[in-house]
Amino acid sequence: MIRITAMTCMCVDLFVETDTVVVGGEALNFAANACKYSDVRVSLLGPLGSDRYADSLMEFIKGRNIDAENVHILKGTTATHKIHITSEGDRYFKEGAWDGGVQDTYRLTKEDEEHLSGQDVWFITYSSPNFSEVLELKKRGVRAKLSVDFDELRDFSGLREILPYIDFFMISGDDEVLNACEDLSREYDCMFNVTLAQRGSVTFYRGRSYRVSAVPVEKVVDTTGCGDSYHAGFICEIMRSGDIVRAMNEGSRLASDTLSHVGAV
Repeated sequence: MIRITAMTCMCVDLFVETDTVVVGGEALNFAANACKYSDVRVSLLGPLGSDRYADSLMEFIKGRNIDAENVHILKGTTATHKIHITSEGDRYFKEGAWDGGVQDTYRLTKEDEEHLSGQDVWFITYSSPNFSEVLELKKRGVRAKLSVDFDELRDFSGLREILPYIDFFMISGDDEVLNACEDLSREYDCMFNVTLAQRGSVTFYRGRSYRVSAVPVEKVVDTTGCGDSYHAGFICEIMRSGDIVRAMNEGSRLASDTLSHVGAV
């Protein structure tokens, strides 16, 4: 059994144009896809507020094969994200769209750290308030593999200090990002995976490149969460088979499913 913990962003996505509320957040989106594999035991770790949004999130989690032992209900509000969708299905955000609620001040507990020490993979976003804590655990020698979603980061100047501790570098990019990741892959023993929307994805590992096409989608309804779905498919398959191309194709398959409906899950 492959043990994966996704942390710490769990929220509700508020779709303004349609007045729709959908559970989401990178950690939840990842877990909702990873739990589909019978040989993967996925856990969620992070805080929710004491409100109706938390109730919706917990109801969703309990309906799936997801370990929620390290999901903590705290006094305060659950994170929310206001999302706008164009007629082409592309999402965009306005200033003040994100409200982190209790996530902004959450710090890992001893129980969280004990849980993480028994996992095979940790999945977290670079923007998470808990990223530095997770990095310290890696520096202290905890042997789990670390998968980090760098989203749309473009300033790589401060990454060299942390790259020795990262196993899977996941990012949404363009040709400039591809060039940077290819160069870094010659220096660090890390898989650099770049998703390119309809252009597919590229992985660089030890200076070698692997490319797969995107799975065609008849109609793109909403791009929210497709990157998280891709990451779940990629990480689960790379841990199962060790085959980079198979992992990329599995990520593309899950991402295409996500594009066909509103919300990430």
